[in-house]
Amino acid sequence: MNEYSLSFTDEELDIARQTDLPDLFTSLGYEVKAKGSYHTLAEMPHIMIKRRTSYYDNYDRTWGDAITFLVKNHGMDFKEAVQYLLDSSGHSRDQPVQPKRCAAFQPKEKQPTEFILPEAHTDHRRVFAYLIKRGISRDVIADFVRKGLLYESADHHNAVFVGMNADGNPVNAYKRGTYDQNGNGFKGDVPGGDKNNAFRLPANPANEVVFCFESPVDLMAHITICGEPKSNAVALCCLHDGTLEQYLKENSQIKGIVFCLDYDQWGREATERLSAKYGERGYTISAFYPPKGKD
Repeated sequence: MNEYSLSFTDEELDIARQTDLPDLFTSLGYEVKAKGSYHTLAEMPHIMIKRRTSYYDNYDRTWGDAITFLVKNHGMDFKEAVQYLLDSSGHSRDQPVQPKRCAAFQPKEKQPTEFILPEAHTDHRRVFAYLIKRGISRDVIADFVRKGLLYESADHHNAVFVGMNADGNPVNAYKRGTYDQNGNGFKGDVPGGDKNNAFRLPANPANEVVFCFESPVDLMAHITICGEPKSNAVALCCLHDGTLEQYLKENSQIKGIVFCLDYDQWGREATERLSAKYGERGYTISAFYPPKGKD
């Protein structure tokens, strides 16, 4: 339990956590947009609001509520956030305060973090073992390592998937733990990376189609099974489509997109959302789903 939560009753904390997020965000000055079964923010499209009282942050891959959002994005501590939400909902305590508008709460300006790839281990044995266990071909793994797209970190033996820009320079990296405890292994981005170049294969100017996957492992699995694609593919490393946008911007020859996202709720909703978005822009859309399971 957060030490500040002792200042509030369970009922007050529940009121704060059940704050209607679209209403809150509108009062703070954000533009809330309906997207099928969820809402998002024009200023922060990586935020997916579900069931009106919780949201998923595609950048951080974490769930949050009204308290979380105010703490992370508006410079409040836990106690200030809860008090603000109680005041806003008309449940203020001894000294009611007027809800502060967006002008009073601007997101903290974050200092840019220098992107530095983790130091590489002397070999990639654990990465090979982990990915082979996941059904990835040894030849596919070796090909990714040879091209500098994958290696094993020296510190925690994570699999590091390197995102490169159009010039072939590393600008992003996604880490995946090679030890899954009860199916929940470590996942995380290297700080300071360019989120619009999460992971990609080089573009072939003669190829007019791009494949889009949720993760680099999904991409490797598809190559293992189908032998393709060898080029023109991106892995979002979440469900934010900045990487796809960047790829399309740099490769005007592309006319078609094949979505190969997971067959769980999030993957199906993202496929529907992104298919509609890019279909309206004139791209030919296809979708592949796994014959069984979610990925």
